[in-house]
Amino acid sequence: MYDQILFPTDGSEPVESVLEYALQIASEHEATIHVLNVVDTSQDSPPRVQEGVSDALEQDGTEVVNEAAQRATEYGIDVVSEGLHGDPYEAIVEYSTQSGIELIAMPTHGRRGLQRFLLGSVTERVINTADVPVIAVNPGTQPLTYPCQELLVPTDGSRGSELAVSEGVALANATGATLHLLHVVETGSLGPDVRSLVKDEELTTRADEIIADAIETAEAATVDSIESEIEFGVPSKEIRNYIDAHDIDFAILGTHGKTDFSRYMMGGVSAKIVRTSPVPVMWVRESNSSGG
Repeated sequence: MYDQILFPTDGSEPVESVLEYALQIASEHEATIHVLNVVDTSQDSPPRVQEGVSDALEQDGTEVVNEAAQRATEYGIDVVSEGLHGDPYEAIVEYSTQSGIELIAMPTHGRRGLQRFLLGSVTERVINTADVPVIAVNPGTQPLTYPCQELLVPTDGSRGSELAVSEGVALANATGATLHLLHVVETGSLGPDVRSLVKDEELTTRADEIIADAIETAEAATVDSIESEIEFGVPSKEIRNYIDAHDIDFAILGTHGKTDFSRYMMGGVSAKIVRTSPVPVMWVRESNSSGG
């Protein structure tokens, strides 16, 4: 399913568990793993880099990728190691395009001194610009095991979430995981009369249609095990609640669409899920060329 996997790393201790997870993915899919370190030489990089310390950072980066490559070799996995200079997220995305990468797996944060590399802005920029799926993994989540067994795909009916459903269907078939389809009717701003509002026929009818379409897609692909649910509330909270309640160990979300839920996801909720999810989250983006 995935033949070329990219793992960007700064070599910090928190990233080690994520490397192990990436190697599990590569092993399961018999893929080549590309280990990439980027020395940040962008205009807004730390002053110490601009003052000539980049040579030392480059040496550190070489050691980082060499150590990761050695671990991959011990796994019996084909590996490509690379060190680059530039803006980290741009370098990651450009490398993925030029190298035929089909999946990027990266931690949500890394070394304290290089937070700009792997926390927030860079991880989220990669998610929102890469043309391939990106798995964001919180190094604090334990245990990390692949292949997944309980796979969650929240859907809002947008093109982005349709892509997520398609990816989830393919992954469920590849791994034998149970596919969980969840639609959240966003009611966080509806006020005190929310209980009556959420029962509005139009809202519930649309929710039923979204879930039915997702189920139809999964059944057409002969996914063995499918579960579905509609919830009402704040999307990020309901997603987290569902993960906890159903022992979800992997989630896939779309990052682009035109519905209120998608706009909600693209803002603070997206960042919140990226940084705090207790399970790895794959983000599937609708490319800019697709419109929206």
